[in-house]
Amino acid sequence: MGIQQFRLPDVGEGLVEAEIVSWKVKPGDTVKLNDTVVEIETAKSLVELPVPFAGVVTELLVPEGETVPVGTPIISVQTESAEASPEDLVPTIPEPEETGGRTAVLVGYGPKTTEAKRRQRKPSTPAAEVLVPSAPVAAPGPQPVAAPVAVPVAGGNGVVHVLAKPPVRKLAKDLGIDLGVVTATGPGGVITRADVEGHVATPAVAAVPAYEPAPVVSGREDTRVPVKGVQKVMAQAMVASAFTAPHVTEWITVDVSATMELVERLKSDKAFKDLRVSPLLIVAKAVTLAARRTPIVNAAWDEQAQEIVYKGAVNLGIAAATPRGLIVPNIKGADSLTLPDLCRALNDLVAVAREGKTQPADQAGGSFTITNVGVFGVDAGTPIINPGEAAILAFGAVRKQPWVVDDEIVPRWITTLALSFDHRLIDGEKGSIFLADVAGILEDPARALMF
Repeated sequence: MGIQQFRLPDVGEGLVEAEIVSWKVKPGDTVKLNDTVVEIETAKSLVELPVPFAGVVTELLVPEGETVPVGTPIISVQTESAEASPEDLVPTIPEPEETGGRTAVLVGYGPKTTEAKRRQRKPSTPAAEVLVPSAPVAAPGPQPVAAPVAVPVAGGNGVVHVLAKPPVRKLAKDLGIDLGVVTATGPGGVITRADVEGHVATPAVAAVPAYEPAPVVSGREDTRVPVKGVQKVMAQAMVASAFTAPHVTEWITVDVSATMELVERLKSDKAFKDLRVSPLLIVAKAVTLAARRTPIVNAAWDEQAQEIVYKGAVNLGIAAATPRGLIVPNIKGADSLTLPDLCRALNDLVAVAREGKTQPADQAGGSFTITNVGVFGVDAGTPIINPGEAAILAFGAVRKQPWVVDDEIVPRWITTLALSFDHRLIDGEKGSIFLADVAGILEDPARALMF
């Protein structure tokens, strides 16, 4: 028997500190290997930490609401053996389940000396509004993918061993689903998030409570809110981008009636069964296709090397508004996905954002961003380029408007696209060609066959 201390780990994103948001255990509780024991908040996301050993919790060393540096002991556990020293117990935290091959980079995020400090406890926040204003946030390199864990669960004929990653096990637990009766479709018999959600009539994200604004009270005193976490890093990233890259924004208004008809047809296509199809899917596909003819929009400016870096794949970021601030999870290799696979990846991205559980690994390495301001009823805007990228496309609201067709005024579905691009590497011609190509595909989806 021995006492082991679990130290706050670096979750693979250059983390230097984190806030203890909530403990999932208390002294006297028995924990198994990889049981979730605490939820922390970094500068980019909420992360659930699994304990790297089994035993009985003896002490919670850091109270909720306190921010501590990486390496600080946060919990003590009495274990059967004391083979590992406390210094060794700073593990790499497994990633959440992959949803579309996305992985993340946060500008303005560098090492610094920090001290533990007490913060006021935060009130509970509502789930994400979901998708998506402009001005995204980027973030640091990819992380290793966690292997699925075999967990014994009670099945119909006794104990059944199932393969599932920790986030999937937690989702099943929250929904009250027995993993032993869920059909696994993942490689090697792994149960995926989609398997769990497909086991219930309504997806788990449907239960997310709606945001209720606070009542307006006249004569209130001023309120000061500390700028921290995602909000702080987003602010730093946007200032760096706005005052580093010379922005140019071009607009185009387009008749997307044919796209809206295509969306309706896809909804009844068996390849899209159980998937939510929206105009954003066609916009995303149009971006990946148009980038083939104008690859400079999927590039980056390397100031130190004085080089233009053409990205090997389109890692498509979708700006998402969450309770913690604006983030940009991205879909790796979106240009290589079929339309149903791209739709599934977008659905997964939205579902995770609604849960408020988008992880740092879901945000790294984006190469082009779409910000869907249309979901808020906004027609268009001048978005700020995501740091480390060369362009961002704002997709405005799709509305029925009078439109001239063959010299006749008829009602058509109309939207506005706005492309902001870095004029250091994208000139007006290339930016215009790319924007016109995206608009052309939305106006007539059959043009996609030309790319």
